[in-house]
Amino acid sequence: MSKYSNLNSQLIHGGIDGDEKTGAVNVPIFQTSTYKQDGLGKDRGYEYSRSGNPTREALEALITELEGGIAGFAFASGMAATTAVLSLFKTGDKVIISSNVYGGTFRVLDKVFNNFGLTYEIVETSDLKLLEESLTDDVKAIFIESPANPILTITDIKAVAEIARKHGVLSIVDNTFMTPYLQRPISLGVDIVVHSATKYLGGHSDLIAGLAVVNSKELAERLWFIQNATGGVLQPFDSFLLIRGIKTLGVRMDRHIENATFITEALKSNPGVKAIYYPGLPDSQGYEINKGQADGPGGMFSFELDEQYNLNKFVESLELITLAESLGGVESLICHPSSMTHASIPYEIRQKVGIVENLIRISVGIEDKNDILADLEQAFEKSLEA
Repeated sequence: MSKYSNLNSQLIHGGIDGDEKTGAVNVPIFQTSTYKQDGLGKDRGYEYSRSGNPTREALEALITELEGGIAGFAFASGMAATTAVLSLFKTGDKVIISSNVYGGTFRVLDKVFNNFGLTYEIVETSDLKLLEESLTDDVKAIFIESPANPILTITDIKAVAEIARKHGVLSIVDNTFMTPYLQRPISLGVDIVVHSATKYLGGHSDLIAGLAVVNSKELAERLWFIQNATGGVLQPFDSFLLIRGIKTLGVRMDRHIENATFITEALKSNPGVKAIYYPGLPDSQGYEINKGQADGPGGMFSFELDEQYNLNKFVESLELITLAESLGGVESLICHPSSMTHASIPYEIRQKVGIVENLIRISVGIEDKNDILADLEQAFEKSLEA
């Protein structure tokens, strides 16, 4: 329970604030693998850094508070967090996943967990009737993204949580795109929230990290056991960097949204844009639902490049915006989902869910919005084929 009612104060002072012993305003980096014990069975709260580390513990307390959960866990990557959560299930279980889901999530289910008898089904989770009809007896969890990667499809999180509870299955939300600054799924009834903290939470493209938050002591005990047993924990220095990144999350997200809104409004009338996907546009899919469950549309948008424009030339012409994997940093990044983030998803499935070959995803940075737009406009001009 936070002593601060405003999230912006929680971002800076939440969890474990500073160091009581020394008065340091930042949590120290406890760069140690093990801890002295005062006798057999007499430790001081820590035994080995895989099982517990004060710097990581401060981060875990912070994300727990921000997401409004019971317990939080920090992992070496977003996929390590997702893998740990999926390890809650067993052979014969099935997980429903959103039709627009991160390629890494699909890959670990399709190529790793499938080997152990944990299966999945891809469902358009924004269609609640279809979702409920998909809940056969072997389904044990619904794993969604909202907005979903990369077409920003919106799913009614509260409704999904209610459906999951009705059928006795777990609800899991990947909250990477929105962060707890904009959206708090546990308050909407969700059981587990995961993050690729590499993205907006870190915010500076200088660390790899994953987080998971759960809503019950029973899930906390099970996930802690998995975290400790499998060992994919976040290191102390990266935990420190992530805490530092979270402190500026609010001011960064405000700028991301300001810039993304400005740019998408401008691109709506650009002849090079065949279709645009951004939850902040009033005519976008799920606009009203997103307004009801989130405090903003986020800093991600995607668009389909018109066929008259050369995709390779467009990407190569960009000067300020960087072609790279990942998202959520202070710098603007552009991605081609079909060949990058979602390449592991079979072509037929990509086409069916709308991840077409001319789809481009942009993570809008916090540079001057006019400079970002100017860079896109000059790339459109240079890539128009005669």
